[in-house]
Amino acid sequence: MNDRDVFQFWLEDDYFDQATKEELLAIRNDEKEVEDRFYKELEFGTGGLRGVIGAGTNRMNVYTVRKATQGLANYIKKQGAQEKGVAIAYDSRKYSPEFSMEAALCLCANGIKAYLFDALRPTPELSFAVRKLGAAAGIVVTASHNPPEYNGYKVYWEDGAQITAPRDKEIIGEVKAVTDYHAVKTMTREEAENQGLLRMIGKEIDDAYMEELKKQIIHPDVIREMAEDIKIVYTPLHGTGNVPVRRVLSELGFKKVYVVKEQEQPDSSFSTVSYPNPEDPAAFTLALKLAKEVEADVILATDPDADRLGIYALDKKSGEYIPFTGNMSGMLIAEYILRERTKTNTMPENPALVKTVVTTNMADALAANYHVELKEVLTGFKYIGEQIKWFEETGSNHYVFGLEESYGCLAGTHARDKDAVVAVMCLCEVAAYCKKQGITLWDQMLSLYETYGYYKEGLHTITLKGVLGQEQIGKIMEYLRNNRIAAFGDFKTVAVKDFSTGECVNLAEGKVSGISLPKSNVLYFELENDAWCCVRPSGTEPKIKFYMGVKGIGLQDSEAKLEALKAALLEQIPEFEGR
Repeated sequence: MNDRDVFQFWLEDDYFDQATKEELLAIRNDEKEVEDRFYKELEFGTGGLRGVIGAGTNRMNVYTVRKATQGLANYIKKQGAQEKGVAIAYDSRKYSPEFSMEAALCLCANGIKAYLFDALRPTPELSFAVRKLGAAAGIVVTASHNPPEYNGYKVYWEDGAQITAPRDKEIIGEVKAVTDYHAVKTMTREEAENQGLLRMIGKEIDDAYMEELKKQIIHPDVIREMAEDIKIVYTPLHGTGNVPVRRVLSELGFKKVYVVKEQEQPDSSFSTVSYPNPEDPAAFTLALKLAKEVEADVILATDPDADRLGIYALDKKSGEYIPFTGNMSGMLIAEYILRERTKTNTMPENPALVKTVVTTNMADALAANYHVELKEVLTGFKYIGEQIKWFEETGSNHYVFGLEESYGCLAGTHARDKDAVVAVMCLCEVAAYCKKQGITLWDQMLSLYETYGYYKEGLHTITLKGVLGQEQIGKIMEYLRNNRIAAFGDFKTVAVKDFSTGECVNLAEGKVSGISLPKSNVLYFELENDAWCCVRPSGTEPKIKFYMGVKGIGLQDSEAKLEALKAALLEQIPEFEGR
């Protein structure tokens, strides 16, 4: 069937409710809109679902959520794991409670117990809950930091990490095999509860999660000593971080935590921010205002599902607040952990630091300095979580810290996904430690630059929606893959890594070697003088992403080099409509 045929099926079939049909009737004369909603199924990718909320096969709605859950249920039963159950959490987005309940009731109708949180919770707490409950899998209904019109559905397996190969492809196969909406099972909440299949969870998991977080503190005495002096401004950006972040900081003893009142409560429309993303400077407008009023030392913002952390820190010399990238804040925490665990003899044997391929190369220098093994994985925190599992299974290493450039990191192994709650806690400990030394977080960052080099990274994103957009993204990747680029401006290419083929080509020597990481649609260009750039399509949005990094001899030098590399990279992109 073409998109118009599928549209007509949704209008006429009794399976779909009247509200859905009325929404579709309102767009029936808009050919472009009908095509966009029905030209494909909302793709269940390696991370699950993510899309705009609305009626249609290419939208997030109760029908696409049920269908995905039926596929997951079929897979769980084939694994003989239905007795273990599935943990489910959701964030503050529109229809998150409804979608999570639909998922729970579909599982229950398939004879699989559902552990559903009684209110919104952070994504990392769901990761923790999966292992705490001994569940077979986990589901989080969230679109993370996407705009308000989006929602999503992420799947975790029994190790608490998002699904990876080969399980991801196997689950995707089961979801795709569900072609008949009438074959999707569901039941009422009353039936599920009466049969003991639906269990609401809450405080007991919260308490256990908090205790695990606090185990990551290295110097509780420093926090107690500086608790009255350090001033922290925090905004949950209308998301799930408000309760757990405030609780853990309070229980650790921090006294002066100022929360942005306008952004304190959950709000599915994110009315004070157009884009609830701590990577976006505009998201900090209200927090910066409050910080200046209270003379804060540090400003923290977590995204709606509290797995990403953005920060600003005071520069005493200028009196201004300096924005930190995810690489910078991750390095502050990583360096503190490695330094203080080494100093206090609490570093485990065979320690490992894990980062993604597009994360700062300062991590490499830091790991070498502290004799910690560096593990590099594909983009996506699930691959960092996967490393923790392998370390435990093989005994080869002990995980110390993991980070990715997109404002996500994890201290400890309580969760297997990035955790902004533990990141807040760790960063506040670093800030307290710095305050005791009479310096700020920005001073400490400058010290790291002086020690390891002035590493600077950037990201450029192009949004290309719809059928044409998908084609254009494919053409860009094909062009860059087939035209071996010898240099990006003044940056000479040393080697090209094509993760789709698993090959690395050394341009100077003409040698081809293998890449040990899983295959993925990613191109990585290793350049001279510790510079690099990388291109990949987004796995969750209609975007293509261009990453880049340089190493300079000072702040201005690294900034200039980064801008030059960015311009040279974008010059290589072929012209296309809408560029």
